[in-house]
Amino acid sequence: MANVLPKKNEEYGTKKYWDDRYSQESEDSSFDWFKSYGEIADIIRELIPDKSSRILMLGCGNSTLSQDMYDDEYKNIVNTDYSGILIEKMRHRHAESRPEMEWQEMDIRDLKFDDDSFDVAIDKGTMDAMMTAKADVWDPPEEVIRDCTREVDEVLRVLRDGGIFIYLTFGQPHFRRRYLDRPGTTLEIRKLGEAFHYYLYIVRT
Repeated sequence: MANVLPKKNEEYGTKKYWDDRYSQESEDSSFDWFKSYGEIADIIRELIPDKSSRILMLGCGNSTLSQDMYDDEYKNIVNTDYSGILIEKMRHRHAESRPEMEWQEMDIRDLKFDDDSFDVAIDKGTMDAMMTAKADVWDPPEEVIRDCTREVDEVLRVLRDGGIFIYLTFGQPHFRRRYLDRPGTTLEIRKLGEAFHYYLYIVRT
């Protein structure tokens, strides 16, 4: 793992870093930011009771979240990541065992899907990678504000009425609410964990 860690945290926000990292990692490598599916499965089942829901995974990486959800009968999952190298690896890895799962090379700030085409969107640490620019966390640079705002704009565009955006992060509400609190939606925030807290932001359209 050490040889794929960035020299600077802000590299987490670059496509080049992720392409280089996924090129070095083996075909069966996986890495999960924050909690595993097993740790949040009960919450996911509560928030997504209909297992036929069309689910958009934003910045899927090589996390096991999608495969674990698929194995839990959520078969209608579309995975996106802006690393084409990663997408090809994941498509090949799951082609036989999870044939209904889709893999698309795509930037979450410029989704190529039609309006109102998903029931659920899930971000597990992807927005956080866009927030790694070296700056005062209380006063983020314009690029960070623009990127994070654009992600949420795109998510709300592709979600159907009654849809839900689920975002898991370690980011506290005063750093995240500005991007998620939108007119015509409701925002629920849940704190998870004990010694170290994670936050689950739930935006309903």
